[in-house]
Amino acid sequence: MERSIVHMDLDSFFISVERLMDASLIGKPVIVGGTSDRGVVASCSYEARKFGVHSAMPSRMARQLCPHAIFIRGDMDQYSKYSNQVTEIIEGEAPLFEKASIDEHYLEITGMDKYIKHSMLWTQELRAKIIKETGLPISFGLSKNKTVSKIATGESKPNGERQVDFGTEKSFLAPLSIRKIPGIGDKTNATLQKMGISKIETIQSMPVLAMQKVLGDNGSSIWRKANGIDNNPVEPYSEQKSMSKETTFDKDTTDFEMLKNILVVMVDALAFDLRKQKKVTGCITLKLKYSDFQTHTFQASIPYTASDDVLLRKVTELFLKNYNRRVLIRLIGAKFSNLVSGFNQINLFDDTEEKINLYTALDKIRMRFGEDAISRAVGLKSEKNKDDEK
Repeated sequence: MERSIVHMDLDSFFISVERLMDASLIGKPVIVGGTSDRGVVASCSYEARKFGVHSAMPSRMARQLCPHAIFIRGDMDQYSKYSNQVTEIIEGEAPLFEKASIDEHYLEITGMDKYIKHSMLWTQELRAKIIKETGLPISFGLSKNKTVSKIATGESKPNGERQVDFGTEKSFLAPLSIRKIPGIGDKTNATLQKMGISKIETIQSMPVLAMQKVLGDNGSSIWRKANGIDNNPVEPYSEQKSMSKETTFDKDTTDFEMLKNILVVMVDALAFDLRKQKKVTGCITLKLKYSDFQTHTFQASIPYTASDDVLLRKVTELFLKNYNRRVLIRLIGAKFSNLVSGFNQINLFDDTEEKINLYTALDKIRMRFGEDAISRAVGLKSEKNKDDEK
C-alpha cells in the first residue's frame, strides 16, 4: 500500500495570531520580533516580504526596507495557546500525527481512501475545521512522503492545498529551485550554485555518487529528496518527550546558594541541549528528594522557548517558591518536557541580535570543544562547593 502523508503548516503563524487579536493589522505589513534596532525579525507578513523583509533579518534593516511596517514584540503565551488548539483538533481527527514544530504537523493517513474516505477530501475537511475553529489560515501538502508533502505545502501557500499524485513526485519537484529542498541552507546553496546547480531537475540527472563526493552524507540525503525519496516515518506526538538532569549529593545539604547554583548549571546545560537539537520546551519540572527519601516534583507550563534567560527565571521561581530551608536535600533535578522542534524562529523575539549572536558563539564553542568548555561563573562556584563538601 502506498503511503499517504500530509504536511500542515500554519501560514505566517505569529502574524496570523496577532491579526486575530487586532483586525486592523489585516492587509498591512507587519513584523513580529525585536522592536528595537538591536532586535531581530521572527516573522513577517506577506505584505512585508514584498519589500525584501525576511525572518532572522536585523530589525534595523527591516525598517530600512519597509519603513511603514508595524513592529510587534510578540506574545509567546498566545502563540503557544493557539498552537495547542490546532494540535488538539488534529489529535481528535488524525489516526497518527507528529508535531514537527509550533506551527506545523505531519499526519500519517495511509489507508484512509480504502477505509474511510478519499484522503484529499478528508484532509480538506480537517483544514476547514481548523480554520473555522481557530480562525487561523493553514496550508497543506499531500503526497507519499514527508519531504514531498512539505515542499507541496510551500508551493500551495498562502492558505492553500496541493496534492502530488503517486508517481509524479519527480516531475513535480524538477522545475523548482534547489532552495525548496528541506535542509539546504545558505552554505550548501552557495556550493551548489558554484557548480551551476540551481534547479532540482539538475540534481535528479546527476549520479548520487557525484553529490556524495561534493557534500558527503548530506549530498546523498539531498539527492534522495530531489528524487522524491523519503522513507522517514511520522513519529507519534507525545507530550512526554523530555530531557532531564539531576545531582545526588554524597552528603545531604541545606546550602541554599549551592543548590540554586547547581540548578543554574543544569538548566544551562539542558538549554544548550535544546538548541543543539533545534527544539523548544513547553514545560519545566523541578525535582527535590529529601533526606527521608521522599521525592517531590513541581511543574510549570511555559510558552515554548529554548532561551537560557527564560528557563533560568522559571526554574529559579519554582525553587524559591517550593524549597524548604529546614529540610536536608539528598537530590535535586530539572526536566524539560513537551518538546517540539523550531527554536530558531521563536528565540528571534526572545532576545536581541547581540544576545542571539552571543548564544550562537557560546554554543559553537561547546559543539567544538565539549559542553564543559565554557560555563557560567556560578557553575564553577557550585563545583567548588561540591568538592569542598567531599
